[in-house]
Amino acid sequence: MLKSPIFKEISHIAERLGIEAYAVGGCVRNHQLRRALSDIEVVVVGGDSHVAKELSSIDGVKVTLCQELEEELHRRDFTVNAMAMRLSGDEIGELIDPFCGIDDLEDGIISTVSEPTTTFAADPLRMVRAIRFASQLGFDIEDETFDAICHEAERINNVKKERIAQELNKIILSPVPSIGFTLLRTSGLLAHILPELDRMAGVERRGKHAHKDNFEHTLKVLDNLAKRSDDLWLRWAALLHDIGKPSTKAYDQRVGWTFHQHEAVGSKLVPQIFRRLRLPADDTMRFVQKMVFLHMRPIVLSEDLVTDSAVRRLLFEAGDDVEKLMTLCEADITSGIDSKVKQFLKNFELVRQKMSDLKERDRIRNFQPPITGDLIMKTYNLPPCSVVGEIKEVIKNAILDGVIPNDYDAAYRLMEEEAERRGITKP
Repeated sequence: MLKSPIFKEISHIAERLGIEAYAVGGCVRNHQLRRALSDIEVVVVGGDSHVAKELSSIDGVKVTLCQELEEELHRRDFTVNAMAMRLSGDEIGELIDPFCGIDDLEDGIISTVSEPTTTFAADPLRMVRAIRFASQLGFDIEDETFDAICHEAERINNVKKERIAQELNKIILSPVPSIGFTLLRTSGLLAHILPELDRMAGVERRGKHAHKDNFEHTLKVLDNLAKRSDDLWLRWAALLHDIGKPSTKAYDQRVGWTFHQHEAVGSKLVPQIFRRLRLPADDTMRFVQKMVFLHMRPIVLSEDLVTDSAVRRLLFEAGDDVEKLMTLCEADITSGIDSKVKQFLKNFELVRQKMSDLKERDRIRNFQPPITGDLIMKTYNLPPCSVVGEIKEVIKNAILDGVIPNDYDAAYRLMEEEAERRGITKP
């Protein structure tokens, strides 16, 4: 009995055309798991291009023609993806399962249809796909299959980066992304795909001082964020927020391990990582970069006295992304001490309240200094130079600190004062 409307539609067409049609792959798996159906794959045995064209006219349906169903299923990656459901004939709705995929579904196991090493040699991306399915479904990877992934991990370097990135995105969007990234690291794949993240693992001790495992911390932050947001790129920001720590790690005998300016270093790494993985090099990348760069600001605010000036700066720098930044920072609170977490969250609420209370919130979020570099250059007949930038910065800081109001006249007077102080006169 077919309950899915799209399966019924395919079945009606198959009966009308007199063809042998089967749903295969992920849609059958999800149907058995009572999950939402997507990427509907249909195999037609002995059909022609006319048949394929008609079935493909159904939105979201991909059609494959073959001569033998079992041969087609044998070419698939994992047993849970190698099941078929009959969509035509007298036994409509029948499950065809030559490789015991239903047993693996019930046991929560990802295993290959063919011998694992052969499977991964044919397409090394299947190693990442195995981990992706484990992460999405909350399944374990069968021992022999996982051992083969570990043994063949280096083969992932032969796969196009775009394909790897697609799988990484799906892992990041899974309910508990840490499952996937833990498996990526344990298997050795992460060292090839995201070496910057792989290097974050481990704890170093000197005397009584030890730092937390930054890899484990990152996964906790990512899981925390996954409970709060489905935004793919905000989740990427969570994954990369501490990526600058390995290169900024230093030991101070007085305070222990430090990671000064790791947010600035990390933000510079973001474009490199995006380019290597062929991820979008546009506003998307710049958003992730900004989140990485700013992720410490609200945390510092929550530790210190929350001043109007500090909040103005946060609103100015974060702009329309300030709520996403706050969500990231709240996810970044991972202390094992409950009282400490509660205090941080309480302080974060003070920051949020201060942002709401500032009368000029909307003006600050859309802040543009009333005095531009062009105006400074025209007023004093200056070429582009550092002095112009310095005067602009003084004006911006004065406004954000509340020293002068955010209006043209006040800013112009301060420009004149700064020019005079530097010995610059009007022509």
